[in-house]
Amino acid sequence: MIEIKNINKTFGDRHVVKNISFSFYPGKTNLIIGESGCGKTTILKLMVGLHEVDSGDVLFDGANFPKLDVKQKQEIRKQIGMLFQGGALFDSQTVEENVRFPLDMFTNMTKAEKAERVNFCLKRVQLEGRNDLYPAELSGGMKKRAALARAIANNPRYLFCDEPNSGLDPKTSIVIDDLIKDITEEYNITTIIITHDMNSVIEIGENIMFVYKGENWWTGDKTQILGTDNKELSDFVFASEFMKTFFRKK
Repeated sequence: MIEIKNINKTFGDRHVVKNISFSFYPGKTNLIIGESGCGKTTILKLMVGLHEVDSGDVLFDGANFPKLDVKQKQEIRKQIGMLFQGGALFDSQTVEENVRFPLDMFTNMTKAEKAERVNFCLKRVQLEGRNDLYPAELSGGMKKRAALARAIANNPRYLFCDEPNSGLDPKTSIVIDDLIKDITEEYNITTIIITHDMNSVIEIGENIMFVYKGENWWTGDKTQILGTDNKELSDFVFASEFMKTFFRKK
């Protein structure tokens, strides 16, 4: 479980994150949604320590991350998997080498153990046998799946996904959503997803925070979001082409 409590962040005279509190639960797909520039990515960076909070707490299973020393923070970072917006695979490395990277960085596993873990993760994301391919040889969806395999290689307790469906077609996006949800439930991971994709929100949004102008403006789940009387959330939800098409079909 991850909890953020009254976190704040300013950049110069811009108050980007304003006294936000929220709880992210293990085994659930926890979503942060909102318009571009509302503070979503800053919240993620505050949680993983890429930015320092001005005030407030970030609790990883009770451990207050901002107040830990360097060694203690490193121990928590070893338990974090990251799925970046563009995949962020190393172009000069094969799929196998990319997935093995966190194992090389953070474990003392033998070569054989690493190979076994890599193959397990690739099979889990439906990329079995693609070990020797390079990122340039992969489709967009395959790149995201390879990046997801790398994110789970070290068996993380916490998984952060920044716009995992960015640049993907709707069919491939559903595959990525289903994989993330299945892996989250299967391994009881605390998964945090930043997304603009309303299809993802409607399909896998089990615990949602809507951020508006740096504030936690609404919380709920996918069953509540369509009936909301929150004007700003409603404007955001029904601005998407997916939702317009969804309701035309109704």
